[in-house]
Amino acid sequence: MKKPLVIITGASSGIGKAAAIAFSKEGYPLLLIARRKELLEQLQLPEAICAQVDVTDFESLNNAIKAAEAQYGPADLLINNAGIMPLDKIYDQPLTDQYNLIDINIKGVLNGIHAVVNGMKERCHGTIINVSSVAGRYTFANHSVYCGTKYAVHAISEEIRKELGQFNVRVSVLAPAIVDTNLLTSVKNANILASYQATKKEIDNGLKPEDLAAMMLYVYQLPQRIAIKELVTSATNQLC
Repeated sequence: MKKPLVIITGASSGIGKAAAIAFSKEGYPLLLIARRKELLEQLQLPEAICAQVDVTDFESLNNAIKAAEAQYGPADLLINNAGIMPLDKIYDQPLTDQYNLIDINIKGVLNGIHAVVNGMKERCHGTIINVSSVAGRYTFANHSVYCGTKYAVHAISEEIRKELGQFNVRVSVLAPAIVDTNLLTSVKNANILASYQATKKEIDNGLKPEDLAAMMLYVYQLPQRIAIKELVTSATNQLC
């Protein structure tokens, strides 16, 4: 049987890239979304539409999803993975960085949900996986606004899960601790960056993106009647 469409935002690197490869190997047609289309195309995955889209632009995101659905059928899985993590003290962090965190980490998630939720509701079938962080459960030094965005993702996910469950639509939150990705490229404070990198080194760089991709596959491939509501994960040797 033909497998349904999977949409992955932030698919050009890290967790999103690993998820794209994992779901492609399982035979799913994909809509891969990122700001750098060339990185998506370098993956050379079969049955994959590569779209250059900023998740803060709802119209562009919605149009890309409609085009992919016209080719592969209705989206059955949305992985809201796009995000940024510029870290700093609240008194040092520029407002532009704070606003970008809110626009991408919260509004980007809402845009993705809005683009697919009514179709899933009408079909009484679908899954939304929102990639959050342990920073959505606990606060950490230099993470104030980042934590705020991830707390928002958790809260939004918990409530829409209740609203959509009666329509057989699943909502899952994936909340990893440190993952070996390129999120740190947005950290401008050299001292904070060095401290974070030292912490990563102590735990062998933490989880691998492929670990998270495997979890997504597991969550999604369970029977639709089973919802994994939240997965909080870390490397075993990460103690906090």
